[in-house]
Amino acid sequence: MSQNDSEVNIYQTKAGKWEKIHTLSEHSQRVTSVDWAPESNRIVTCGADRNAYVWVLTEGKWKPTLVILRINRAATCVRWSPQENKFAVASGARLIAICYFEPEYDWWVSKHIKKPLRSTVTSIDWHPNNALFACGSTDFKVRVFSGYIKEVESKPQPCSWGTKMSNGTVMAEFSNGQGGWVHDVAFDASGTRLAWIGHDSSISVVDSDNGNKMTTLKSKFLPFVSCIWVTHNNLVVAGHDSCPMLFNYDDNGNLTFSSKLDVPKQKAGGGGFSALAKFQNLDKRAQADDDSGKTTIHENTITQISAYEGGKDRITQFSTSGVDGQMVIWNFKSLESSIAGLKI
Repeated sequence: MSQNDSEVNIYQTKAGKWEKIHTLSEHSQRVTSVDWAPESNRIVTCGADRNAYVWVLTEGKWKPTLVILRINRAATCVRWSPQENKFAVASGARLIAICYFEPEYDWWVSKHIKKPLRSTVTSIDWHPNNALFACGSTDFKVRVFSGYIKEVESKPQPCSWGTKMSNGTVMAEFSNGQGGWVHDVAFDASGTRLAWIGHDSSISVVDSDNGNKMTTLKSKFLPFVSCIWVTHNNLVVAGHDSCPMLFNYDDNGNLTFSSKLDVPKQKAGGGGFSALAKFQNLDKRAQADDDSGKTTIHENTITQISAYEGGKDRITQFSTSGVDGQMVIWNFKSLESSIAGLKI
């Protein structure tokens, strides 16, 4: 999926090279989010055309099924639940659609969660219990909702976030302060810790096992766009600095910066820079080059971090993709050997 494309391309590695093998082309406007369910092998997409589709591989071709979203603004984000029996679609319509399959009509239907949402919802992440989910929005708020759907699942058991879990119940609400909207949210593997990142270059973590204690760290870096838990105590975040970074959240509730994970490489040609090189970098990264002579692997904003190997309790490899069109796979074992003092 490109930044401004209504199509989704699927690639496969053959002899060490990426080859396009499928194109999903049902959307009429820009595709804003894609999520692939690994167990059921289904893809869900949503877009600026206010539609969502569930794609199923049948006889070698991906066939779409329309989702009845009933929204009047662009869909912004879509995520499968852990059991892959439903998914949540965020939107600019100040609502979230919880979608599930209706076998009687052979299509996907939705239930809306509206209150107390007051602005565009930008991000979603599901709790491991399959019933709760967290969302971030442009009103500087992070909320934990119940997305329980009685038609497709049994009644959820009480957890550290609360006991009453009827659909749409607000389990918790947190403010990201006055400085920035929320770009991304992420539960850890246990579901007791929730992290989010804001446009004010902040990182926040709430621990539901500790009375919803919130810890916020205002970083010196450019705003982050994506975050993911890689262990119970470690987060990887990335964004406009074009570099993934590791933060530690200890059992006492302290949040600290650990390390940049991209070891800068020396540019060819030594310390001097030509005018042409500076203009090329300005074109690619929308910023002037510095005098350090060093750069990162990504040449523009990192927009997404995804687990590549391992679960949230212990991710051993993760991938990053960005505005520069690159996808990079990072191995923690290799990172620990190349970065002094790094220990995951």
